[in-house]
Amino acid sequence: MNIKKFAKQAAAVTFTTALLAGGGTSAFAQGQDTTSYKEDYGFTHITRFDMLKIPEQQQSEQFKVPAFDASTIKNIASAKGYDKFGNLIDLDVWDSWPLQNADGTVANYKGYELVFALAGSPKDGNDTSIYLFYHKAGDNSIDSWKNAGRVFKNSDKFDSGDPILKYQTQEWSGSATLTPEGKVRLFYTDFSGATWDGGTGYGKQTITTAQVNLSELDAQTLKVDGVEDYKSIFDGDGTTYQNVQQFIDEGAYSSGDNHTLRDPHYVEDNGHKYLVFEANTGTETGYQGEDAFNNKEFYGGNKKFFEADRENLLQGPQKPLATLANGTLGMIELNDDYTLKKVMKPVIASNLVTDEIERANVFKMNGKWYLFTDSRGSKMTIDGITAKDIYMLGFVSESLTGPYKPLNDTGLVLQLDLDPADLTFTYSHFAVPQADGKNVVITSYITNRGFYPEHRASFAPSFLMSIKGNKTSVVKDSILEQGQLTIN
Repeated sequence: MNIKKFAKQAAAVTFTTALLAGGGTSAFAQGQDTTSYKEDYGFTHITRFDMLKIPEQQQSEQFKVPAFDASTIKNIASAKGYDKFGNLIDLDVWDSWPLQNADGTVANYKGYELVFALAGSPKDGNDTSIYLFYHKAGDNSIDSWKNAGRVFKNSDKFDSGDPILKYQTQEWSGSATLTPEGKVRLFYTDFSGATWDGGTGYGKQTITTAQVNLSELDAQTLKVDGVEDYKSIFDGDGTTYQNVQQFIDEGAYSSGDNHTLRDPHYVEDNGHKYLVFEANTGTETGYQGEDAFNNKEFYGGNKKFFEADRENLLQGPQKPLATLANGTLGMIELNDDYTLKKVMKPVIASNLVTDEIERANVFKMNGKWYLFTDSRGSKMTIDGITAKDIYMLGFVSESLTGPYKPLNDTGLVLQLDLDPADLTFTYSHFAVPQADGKNVVITSYITNRGFYPEHRASFAPSFLMSIKGNKTSVVKDSILEQGQLTIN
């Protein structure tokens, strides 16, 4: 045992326990506090009070990502592509998402299950493109996945005529839906590290869509037949969601800020089309900055907890990170032609907790709406949570737009704390609802990019998680095949 590490964690737990009990000293208790206020901006917040309970709660097997047998992990044999020199290479494959029906269940496309995934050269960290993988429905072996190749040609972004797309340098993750007409509609993140009109890229992210046309060459082979209706949808308005110009004006990467506007997840409700996505709050929805430390809503708990935890933040090493922490899962409504109809308020935010809550995922199951997001301990401001901790957080509501309540009392759904260089380390956990309305399948990816000469980043083994009302639990002994999407 690492005695120093154990002592440090024990001290953090002891101090956190005192905070949660409302103890601790506070400079604000010496006199009347005239700086604090309470403002929820009309949506749900991931509170520090709840998050501080997670380091102890996560010890339960209920939340542990199952341990996988490293000897069984395979690369995706069909994951091949071309590097920038035209050489055929084995690809790393990471964030992936299935073609889904409007209710979130996996779509059956002419007898196939389809998965879109980010893939690229193991030797080039900037090589990130969307590929299409497919297999016959019911054939769950990792070796069953075939590769239809890149979704977009290099020329597509120029041919689109879209004023933002022409500056795209990478393709980032999103979602895909099978329309009532049987068409494949893709939503993803256009990332630009290039110079664009009026400024420099600095990681500009734009929610983007296209119809992906497919043909069946024979009884076993699908082919991407190009894209159409390829266009940008939303890149932030500044007031509801931070835009890239605000990020640049505040110092961009040198400021320590982490601008996000990505991972669009398609969902329908009562005939309306929506996208839920990762972002950061804007100036009218609880922006980042020193004033955030005074909002009791971001803390939760009672007055004593607020005063003690605020003092701890203001005087501690996490203050710079907390000052910039305003991650959110946002929402927009779409017109029937998948253009922007309405910018809506966020569904949840993580001010003072983290600047990054990823892989927005929401669906209706057994009469309730469930919202999930992934996050990394290394980007959190919570004592007792370490840089190795990986989380899926979850929330439940009677309505798509909220208010949402944390699952399992705190929002903790899944936790992993392996060494990131471990062959079985996973990230990007994603809950896939099943047609029978019972357990959900959890997918993710093996994060081996650049660690091993013979192992690629690949689909991770899936597993089952039960959801019953406001409680979840990893199903014991439920490990499935790598990349498996459905059961029964």
